[in-house]
Amino acid sequence: MAIGPEAKTEPALVGAKRKRSWAGAQALVFLAPFFAVYLTFTIWPMLKGVQISFFKWTLIRKMEYVGFGNFSKLMEDAEFWASVWHSTIFVLLTTPLMLALSLGLALIANRNSRLRKLYRISFFMPSVMSVAVASFLGLFIFQPYTGLLNSILHLIGLLPDGQEIFWLSEVSLSWIAITVLTLWWTVGFNFVLYLSALQEMPEELYEAARLDGATNGQIFRGITLPLLAPITRMIMMLQIIASFKVFLQIYIMTGGGPLDKTRPVIQYIWQTGFRQNDLGYASAMSYVLFFILLALSALQYGFNRRKEAG
Repeated sequence: MAIGPEAKTEPALVGAKRKRSWAGAQALVFLAPFFAVYLTFTIWPMLKGVQISFFKWTLIRKMEYVGFGNFSKLMEDAEFWASVWHSTIFVLLTTPLMLALSLGLALIANRNSRLRKLYRISFFMPSVMSVAVASFLGLFIFQPYTGLLNSILHLIGLLPDGQEIFWLSEVSLSWIAITVLTLWWTVGFNFVLYLSALQEMPEELYEAARLDGATNGQIFRGITLPLLAPITRMIMMLQIIASFKVFLQIYIMTGGGPLDKTRPVIQYIWQTGFRQNDLGYASAMSYVLFFILLALSALQYGFNRRKEAG
């Protein structure tokens, strides 16, 4: 009795399926520790936070069920919405400047120069600092009387003797100081993203444009910027989310002052939860902020999809 080719391949198919199943089981074994940690320290706290937001909950114990009372209170809380506005101000200040600065530094570091390695190291180096170190360095630079910046201004004669600029005590100057410090400290990550994108660009496009007589400005506007559009949109989305989560550098440099005019929403949530001992209300505010960021991300994602489709 002849055996057809189908009959011969059945054992091989069964063996292949067993190998895939065994490989999948091995992968699950190696991934299990990660999933255990992720569920314990990420998913479970998120679910617990949802529960806490419906209760009057202190650091000691659960007090009473209030339903949507924390969310109703939040809608009438002027201080919460003021802190959301302060975080929005920070987003509006840092996002466009971050895009321009990181792209400019990437263009400099991508040039064929002897100092290229030095540029790359120098531009990225501040980002390895912790936020606390960078913030205390900002304090050293911007504080009056003994601060580095005022001392330099006195030295070169731009600031008369006996006068001081209170960078961290006036609202507009505080935002300038916080923005400058944040840009200097965080630009390295976005700089690397832009630099990697520039290095992946096809050189033949630039050579063809130069042969056609295009200037550097025309090449930048017509080739570089359009090709960088996807990474620019991604950096913008990441920067908006990161800026809304700002906390420690503002807390260290200004404490949210003067008169809470630079207090971001994360600081207000922290003060409510751990200083006013109201974890339920703080949890409700956290989830409102979460949905605000989720909505912004969805809008950005939809905008990116339309741009790519167009």
